[in-house]
Amino acid sequence: MEDQITPENAHNIKAKLIVEGANGPTTAEADSILDEKGILVVPDILANAGGVTVSYFEWVQNRLGYYWTEERVNRRADRAMKLAFDNIYAASEKYNINMRLAAYVVALDKVSTTLKLRGSF
Repeated sequence: MEDQITPENAHNIKAKLIVEGANGPTTAEADSILDEKGILVVPDILANAGGVTVSYFEWVQNRLGYYWTEERVNRRADRAMKLAFDNIYAASEKYNINMRLAAYVVALDKVSTTLKLRGSF
């Protein structure tokens, strides 16, 4: 559920890693507290991206009229998710920011690069 980790309870969390399975389970204020505590938070935008990625694969297959095996879909999804995690983690390390901010940095960089390549600005 949304807003489950709040400033009121974030101080009590003893986990070293949180993977957000819900949409927006951590408030912005609590996110800062978790960051200060050194807790690695894999943000919802990354943790939930696997389903969106596989939905995209379904769309591609339907457009092509050619269908992949479950093994191939899983292999491609694993590769895409590992690459996404690695890119976001690298941005987090490079800019010394948490994973949520790094996810935004990576996303905005992709949009910016695409717009430049298309000659949009």
